[in-house]
Amino acid sequence: MTRKVFFSFKYDDVHRAMNVRNSNVIGGVMKSGFIDKAEFEKVEREGNRAIQTWIDNQLNGTSVTVVLVGANTHKSKWVKYEIDQSIARGNGLLTIDISKVADMQGITTDCCSLRVPGYKHYYWNKDDGRANLGAWVEAAASAAGTNWRPSTAAPG
Repeated sequence: MTRKVFFSFKYDDVHRAMNVRNSNVIGGVMKSGFIDKAEFEKVEREGNRAIQTWIDNQLNGTSVTVVLVGANTHKSKWVKYEIDQSIARGNGLLTIDISKVADMQGITTDCCSLRVPGYKHYYWNKDDGRANLGAWVEAAASAAGTNWRPSTAAPG
């Protein structure tokens, strides 16, 4: 059984987000919400409805949403939409400050004030996300009552 986790982040932070995603610290987890630049630009050109549909499709089957918070995440209407949809679906949710994760040029930023009331907030570097992300995801799932994991077995 695999838990499917949706990662929400402002596209400006994609390199920081990939660092978290690729840390491979969550065993048995399918990761959703990542899109390459060319695909993102294609969906974006198709308009708001296409972006909403892409997000909704990515959220299907997820049980936890991890919001990766950088300097300008609070300005993203799409991150807000992803949070709202995740809560409406009953997903476990947590936020992680990734502002001190260096980008490809080695630059870090300051974190914005985005927090989701009622949900845990962590700091990737200070709280040792590499060692703790799996436990954070499981705690969020448990808090939301979403301890189920969608089966990856073929039907029948």
